[in-house]
Amino acid sequence: MRTNSSSVVLLSLARITLLVVVAVIVVVAPPIAKAATSPEQCKEERNKLVNDCRPVVLQGQNPSADCCQQVRVIHVECICPFVTPKFANLINAARTVKQIRGCGRNLPHNFKCGSEYY
Repeated sequence: MRTNSSSVVLLSLARITLLVVVAVIVVVAPPIAKAATSPEQCKEERNKLVNDCRPVVLQGQNPSADCCQQVRVIHVECICPFVTPKFANLINAARTVKQIRGCGRNLPHNFKCGSEYY
């Protein structure tokens, strides 16, 4: 009887663990379909990014915690239209991409943002 009781307890624990994992994935995973970002929201996100990351881009400083937070949350569609060849030449694009990745935002290989591939 002890074996059956142990098996039931282990099976129950496995089911509970599975339910917890599924719940975490549902809550934490990004949604598959996103609503369009409004122009006002994009402008606000860009302004925050510019304000928090100005020393990084212009002076080559390491990103602050606030800058990294903005890098992680900004919508790509809000920033990429502004990445022109002229802008990319003004900044050290390779260093900027390295800093973006250092903030915890992954960019896929050959990621296209504006007119540039990174």
